[in-house]
Amino acid sequence: MKTVNVKDITDAVRDMCIEATHYLTSDIRDALIESSQNEESELGTKILRQLKDNLDIAGSDMIPICQDTGMAVFFVTIGQEVHIEGGSLTDAINEGVRRGYTEGYLRKSVVGDPLIRENTKDNTPAVIHYDIVPGDGLKIVIAPKGFGSENTSRIFMLKPADGVEGVKKAVLTAVKEAGPNACPPMVIGVGIGGTFEKCAMLAKKALTRPINTSSDIPHIAALEDELLTLINNTGIGPAGLGGRTTALGINIETYPTHIAGLPVAVNICCHVNRHSVREF
Repeated sequence: MKTVNVKDITDAVRDMCIEATHYLTSDIRDALIESSQNEESELGTKILRQLKDNLDIAGSDMIPICQDTGMAVFFVTIGQEVHIEGGSLTDAINEGVRRGYTEGYLRKSVVGDPLIRENTKDNTPAVIHYDIVPGDGLKIVIAPKGFGSENTSRIFMLKPADGVEGVKKAVLTAVKEAGPNACPPMVIGVGIGGTFEKCAMLAKKALTRPINTSSDIPHIAALEDELLTLINNTGIGPAGLGGRTTALGINIETYPTHIAGLPVAVNICCHVNRHSVREF
């Protein structure tokens, strides 16, 4: 039995909030550099280089990569043999978010009621997804999500007969409708299967996987490659001003589903695909 104190979790989450909003992961940084070298559009190349410059300035001057520092989304994988002491795990995570966003001078964008819309002033509560697994490990992933791209995301409840072609059509429809509003180049998470809510969670979680890795399922890995090519052939390009770099990557996660359905969720993110990880 492993024991983890909530204070250590709060301290880690506080640091993760600041880290994720100031530094992009190496896979995104590398993809931006590679895209700027391969982009055929002169304007698109200039935009991609500006995005890289912005990334460098954010890290060196400790300025958030994007002014929308997002709503804090967490994926927490906790082993059955882990004991959390000192309080509630959920409360510890939210306290870490409160500290991270206030002490890190990050924009507080959460409203307590979706209709009354009074700001909570500390970016809480977070959205937390828990997964209980065997063992004594505790892994916390934060993925702050800005709403410029979040608002362009879609769920499609397809018929089984729509098949893989229907999935491709759904993803391309979401990307084309998003256009410049998602601040391309995009990173695209896709969830296929499960239920209405499960496929949305899968799409969100897909965004936390490095974009330089492929699905472990061969036909899904092939679909990722095909869709990335199709998306980059739309001509939307960086900032929606034309070019071949509409998306830096696309990750697909799947789950078993009902015989009568084929749920597909498309969670679109701009190139500021932020996440940070801690393991205890």
